[in-house]
Amino acid sequence: MPTFALVDCNNFYVSCERLFRPDLRGLPVVVLSNNDGCVVSRSSEAKALGIAMGEPYFKLCELIALHGIEVFSSNYALYGNLSARVMSVLRDLAPRSEVYSIDEAFLDVTGLQEPLPLYGRRVKAEVQRLTGIPVCVGIAPTKTLAKLANWCAKKHTRSGVVDLTDPARQEKLLRLAPVSEVWGIGRKLSAKLEAMNVATAWDLAQQDAAFIRKAFSIVVEKTVRELRGEACFLLGDGPEPKKMIACSRSFSERVTDPGDLREAVACYTSRAAEKLRGQGDYCRLLQVYIRTSGFNPNEAHYGRTASVPLPCPSHDTRDLVQAALAGLESIYRPGYRYQKAGVVLMDFVSPGQIQGDLFAPALRPGSEALMATLDKINARMGRGTVRLARVPAAPGWGMRQELKSPGYVSRWGELREVR
Repeated sequence: MPTFALVDCNNFYVSCERLFRPDLRGLPVVVLSNNDGCVVSRSSEAKALGIAMGEPYFKLCELIALHGIEVFSSNYALYGNLSARVMSVLRDLAPRSEVYSIDEAFLDVTGLQEPLPLYGRRVKAEVQRLTGIPVCVGIAPTKTLAKLANWCAKKHTRSGVVDLTDPARQEKLLRLAPVSEVWGIGRKLSAKLEAMNVATAWDLAQQDAAFIRKAFSIVVEKTVRELRGEACFLLGDGPEPKKMIACSRSFSERVTDPGDLREAVACYTSRAAEKLRGQGDYCRLLQVYIRTSGFNPNEAHYGRTASVPLPCPSHDTRDLVQAALAGLESIYRPGYRYQKAGVVLMDFVSPGQIQGDLFAPALRPGSEALMATLDKINARMGRGTVRLARVPAAPGWGMRQELKSPGYVSRWGELREVR
């Protein structure tokens, strides 16, 4: 029987901010979303004050002043770097691992000779020692049960480790856990299940699998079987390659200048191209879109999308930016105050599947070597160190990040100084 351990970082974005600000330990801290819109990460102290996930920042100003809550804009370069460090440590602690999200990973601990609770505490201690990030560990015979064990480790234990390999302990936790806490059961689905008198994870585990498949889907059926201890979701060696890659942002201020729109689209396309090369694929189709805000009745509304096929599959940033700007040119209309733009890459092929076209333009000479060098420099020195001339270093239309912490791990000039 397989055994999985789910390792989940505690309040990850907040933990990253506290790593370089130890004076914040024990104090309420929140991290905001893009453009400082709403709360996306909260410390335990902030949760105790009643701050909800997704709560708009402007509604919290009075509470923040009253309790001295520390507030940060999202610092994605910092979070991505620390996530990579955590995942590197976890890979050394298990024969196989699967990165599930920026702050979660499944480990295969099947056949481990070490007592599982002891192993979980060792993982927790090693991640803390080598990265400074606190984690909780849930261990169980299925991924779904491991997720539930991790939930229990965070909510109901001091050790931060729960071993759910014992069937008696499984039943006890399943009877305690609300059905909404089951992996893959979202808000809408849990509402439908509760209407069927399925209120807990135990209630869901008792349902007829064939009925659940017919009423919902094969994925929910597998969830039911996993709650019973049957492993249906196996561990992969890594995440599945994405079939689409999107990059979009809301502007900090409304954009009316077509030059600013071109800069934004070139910037988003460059980031998407980097991700595309990271998974080793080529793109055959690109979409670009722009839109105004739909919530201001005093402004004219406009939104359009353009699809641009590439004459030859490419992951060269120059080709993709050229296509994206051509698409933007076809949908841009003057006289509007644009709130958002975005780029979506799709219709991917791997290098061995590319079929040449006698009538398509020839590939740029040296494209592969140039893009590899570009990515290597930016990975080492920080994103945007080398970029297209169309992409500005500090755009006026960029995200609002008035409360962003320094680039402790991504910019030489912002390294912590020890005196």
